[in-house]
Amino acid sequence: MAPLKILVSGGGIAGNAVSFWLSKLGHDITVVERFPSLRTTGLQIDLRGYGIKVLKRMGLDEAFRANAAPEQGIQIVDKSGRRRGYFPANTSGKGSQNFTSAYEIMRGDLCRIMYDVTKDRVEYIFGTSIETFEEKDGAVDVRFSDGKTGRYDLLIGADGQGSRTRKMMLGSGAMDAFVPVGDGEYIAYFTIPRPMREGEGYMGTFYIATGNRWVMTRRSNTEEMQIYLACKLDAGRLRAAGKEGVKEEKEALTEIFKGAGWQLDEILESLKDTDNFYGEHLGLVKLDSWSRGSVTLLGDAGYCPSVNTGMGTTSAMVGAYILAGEIGKHCGSSAGEVASGGGDRKDGLATALEAYEEKFRPFMNYVQKGVEEGSGWDMFMSTSLGIAVINCLVGIASLFKVNVGKWTLKESIKGWDLPEYEELTRD
Repeated sequence: MAPLKILVSGGGIAGNAVSFWLSKLGHDITVVERFPSLRTTGLQIDLRGYGIKVLKRMGLDEAFRANAAPEQGIQIVDKSGRRRGYFPANTSGKGSQNFTSAYEIMRGDLCRIMYDVTKDRVEYIFGTSIETFEEKDGAVDVRFSDGKTGRYDLLIGADGQGSRTRKMMLGSGAMDAFVPVGDGEYIAYFTIPRPMREGEGYMGTFYIATGNRWVMTRRSNTEEMQIYLACKLDAGRLRAAGKEGVKEEKEALTEIFKGAGWQLDEILESLKDTDNFYGEHLGLVKLDSWSRGSVTLLGDAGYCPSVNTGMGTTSAMVGAYILAGEIGKHCGSSAGEVASGGGDRKDGLATALEAYEEKFRPFMNYVQKGVEEGSGWDMFMSTSLGIAVINCLVGIASLFKVNVGKWTLKESIKGWDLPEYEELTRD
């Protein structure tokens, strides 16, 4: 059969992953990314459980490991810097990952790995985004930000938590699908120059300050440090700062975290000069359906699980695999394989999108379950006494080598198995 003409909005993890699989089927894939080049910024991400299985099915395990971040584990410290607990990475190859996965990598490195193996068979258009689209006669007519137009059999929105594709799919006046976590939480991600100090090693460090504030530091190289700052949105002027620009966000964060203990004042001094800064309101994306007609959503655009689950990257990778697998199963490939369900192309795509949702919805329901309500630790994280209790519990768990990550993250999806797609395994 003739190849499907498919447009992917977003050249990040989800977009590049689905392009890998769909181009392997021989379909005509175009990726539009509003950033002027491959966006290789972002901090450390990981793969867990079925995400690791998908990576291995892609044949990218070796490339991933060659670029992996060498984090050894996560330590929890108090305001004086004294270690209160330590949770090493599970490198045994068995059981659930801990807070540090055996598959840690910088976001940009994973994007680059997938881009490098697809750039000769996928058309990537940078510095461009979708302005509008309209479904007509079983296809999607798209107008781009540069004034050009195109017609596609399928549009895949993989453009992140704040997806414009999702908002256009839902239509003007519709409520967006973003659901805040808890009473409103915020996290900022950035890097600062910090040469590795003697004895420091590749150790993630987590510190809780009073007033529901926390910071985590990580490093993937010897020259700079990754910083994660999190707090409640009702703190100071932060709630409105995002609309006023990065400078205002940085100033609001400095106001909130100043004098909070440990190394925070030193970190805040470097914050004002960093140009690798991103802040977001923590939340989920929840939709009754991920598809409408010939438009479907993938990754954070359709079902963002929030950073609290530790499953954002894994969900994107697994979702991309299943979406492509169902398209291969119901629409065939351009190499002559016939769709198992028969029927015409339009019916095949509709069936594939229904099957994508049917197969993957239980996975995402499990990952997102209970996240909307928040962690339940707010009362403890607000006072010195509460934090002392947390640190005591951390110490006990560390002493007895409890895999706390197994209980707090959403890696083990009970009663669900990763589908097998013969169509995706053919060379």
